[in-house]
Amino acid sequence: MINLYQKTWNEINKEIAGNVRLLRKRKKITQNELAKKSGVSFASIKRFEQTGEISLQSLTKIAIALNVEEELETLFTSVPFSSIEEIINEQS
Repeated sequence: MINLYQKTWNEINKEIAGNVRLLRKRKKITQNELAKKSGVSFASIKRFEQTGEISLQSLTKIAIALNVEEELETLFTSVPFSSIEEIINEQS
């Protein structure tokens, strides 16, 4: 079944970036402070928050700096099976 309301990769990336920006602001950390704390360049953090573009390595560093690395560690861990075929495939 096709989901007509499925978000694009770009929409998802921008949503994640927005969530990171809100978390950063909630913790009262500037982009510059996050750059220093995470080891990710200021320019990369600024670009990420504006466009959603970032490497997985940099995103992981940012998550660690914000103390939310468990959010990444649990990504894709509790995805329900969508068919009997997926259950069979996992067992083989």
